[in-house]
Amino acid sequence: MTAISLSIDDLLKDEEYGLDLRMVSGEHGLSHRLYSSRIQKPGLALTGYTEHLHPDRLQVLGNTEISYMLQIPEQQAAASLSKLCSFPISCFIVTKGLDPPPMLRRETEKAGIPLLVTSLQSSTFISLITKFLEERLLPTTHVHGVLTDVLGVGVLLLGKSGIGKSECALDLVIRGHRLVADDVVFIKKKMPAALVGQAAETIQYHMEIRGLGIINIKDLFGVSSIREKKIIDMVLELVEWNPQQEYDRLGIDEKVHTILGIELPHLIIPVRPGRNLTSIIEVAARNYLLKGMGYHSAKEFHEKLMARMEIRPIGAEVE
Repeated sequence: MTAISLSIDDLLKDEEYGLDLRMVSGEHGLSHRLYSSRIQKPGLALTGYTEHLHPDRLQVLGNTEISYMLQIPEQQAAASLSKLCSFPISCFIVTKGLDPPPMLRRETEKAGIPLLVTSLQSSTFISLITKFLEERLLPTTHVHGVLTDVLGVGVLLLGKSGIGKSECALDLVIRGHRLVADDVVFIKKKMPAALVGQAAETIQYHMEIRGLGIINIKDLFGVSSIREKKIIDMVLELVEWNPQQEYDRLGIDEKVHTILGIELPHLIIPVRPGRNLTSIIEVAARNYLLKGMGYHSAKEFHEKLMARMEIRPIGAEVE
């Protein structure tokens, strides 16, 4: 998978998170790429100790760092900055709207390292930029399927085209559950181990039903019938019923489906006339919630059955 990255220019263009950044110097470095959501305050690196410097991270300079540069002899500060800027620093950002010292402007311009300023306090900016980078740099993928919110459980329906995924989702919406995405589900990995799914912006709230065409769920059923995004909790795969295949009848052996390195509970639901798939999906969601509370119906039944077999006398008739 190709590594996801952002340019420093992407930070300047942000309008959603209110980073409030402006360019000061080092414009030639706006194409520098960011691959990590972590930031660093250089601290000791300004004194010349660069042992634990991470040049690939955003370097945030607050009141302490700027004050230190202004208080030490200019020659010493220039030497430390020259050494610091010899590393492939991605970007320097000065907080609190402080005016960067001329020597910092000079060295960053010479090294082609972007120097930005924000009016935000250091703590506020670090919180916002971390959320911004985490949102933009997390691994993503997409799958052909339908994502619904059933009783608060994110249920991802998979299966080949035409098997009835959208029809199941529509029936779930009619029963009071919520649609997240139909046809294509975009999935983003959230740390430490969660997958968030949502629809493509162009088809959000829409669903394709063969024979009806494209319908707008939000307009038909109201805002309570849709969600913009949802954590995916389980995967239900719809497959055509095959009389030659043995399907799970106890539910003891649990399968998993892996997306972006995260394992999700995986149920295979055979489809044939007469099976009420919507009810099955609802019960699967309820059963998932029950397991989350520590109750596993299939395992409890199996344990009770085994215990009864152990205490029954040999040769005893089954009641």
